[in-house]
Amino acid sequence: MDLKKLFGYEGKNVVITGSASGMSKAATELLIELGANVYAIDINPVCLPVTKSWQADLSKKEEIDRVINELPDKIDALFLCHGIAFFPGKELLVQKVNFYGQKYMTEKLLGRIRDHGSVTYISSVGGFGWQQVYEKCVELINLPTWEEAMKWYEEHPELIASAYVFAKQCLQSYVIYKCMSKEFIDRKIRLNAINPGDTTTGLTEDFNRSTSPKGDLKEGEEMISNIFLKSWNGYAASPEDMGYPMVVIGSDICSYMSGQLVYIDYGLTSSWTSGALLSAQNKTIEELSGEANH
Repeated sequence: MDLKKLFGYEGKNVVITGSASGMSKAATELLIELGANVYAIDINPVCLPVTKSWQADLSKKEEIDRVINELPDKIDALFLCHGIAFFPGKELLVQKVNFYGQKYMTEKLLGRIRDHGSVTYISSVGGFGWQQVYEKCVELINLPTWEEAMKWYEEHPELIASAYVFAKQCLQSYVIYKCMSKEFIDRKIRLNAINPGDTTTGLTEDFNRSTSPKGDLKEGEEMISNIFLKSWNGYAASPEDMGYPMVVIGSDICSYMSGQLVYIDYGLTSSWTSGALLSAQNKTIEELSGEANH
């Protein structure tokens, strides 16, 4: 069996963001190995043998538009992988980088993506519980312009206060809401996202500092460990643990897969879900028992 043919990337045009480091760099290396024509975008220099690369600040509409104008007319797969951690005072920046700029790029490039092509995002387990804010996410998603979205953000400080969390919840909501929308489904363009658990990348220190209320690196590292690793005596993932599955999801191997939020976290969020379901069930039993006793 020819693996390159199985993946379906050989000779195809693939656009990927965030290729300078981490999960996206791992994905970019695999895409090159599989014979893709890779067009890479990052705010930092991309030091990989891609077909072409650009440096751009993907929080800025004009920078996104500049790169879009230079990308190929035909795109087979789009991977939007860039993201930043959160620090106080950067709430809007996080929304633009981690969600809205990605939505904007997707929709601006949609006409160039081939029929039966794919769009794949890196979201996060940090967006767990997106259902609770889904209605507000959809409200934002349906705004037609960048300017209207920025105004919406200004009017909803209570939502963007969670910064990274809300951005990732919006990204996951986008996949769920749009996967069967006419503009995607009529041309069978697939939408999926991976939701990584704790992963060691160039952003690890930023995430650790941003997790600590005091911005303390060691405290943040301990908090991250307590949330994601301690309960199962676990270990952090490598960039390849996330980047490689993402390449598979965007490939022809998963040609019938769309609208999926794929948690790559060694079962952690499934455990959270199990605990929540059992807790709710026990509460219901207690309430029914109490009613019966009366």
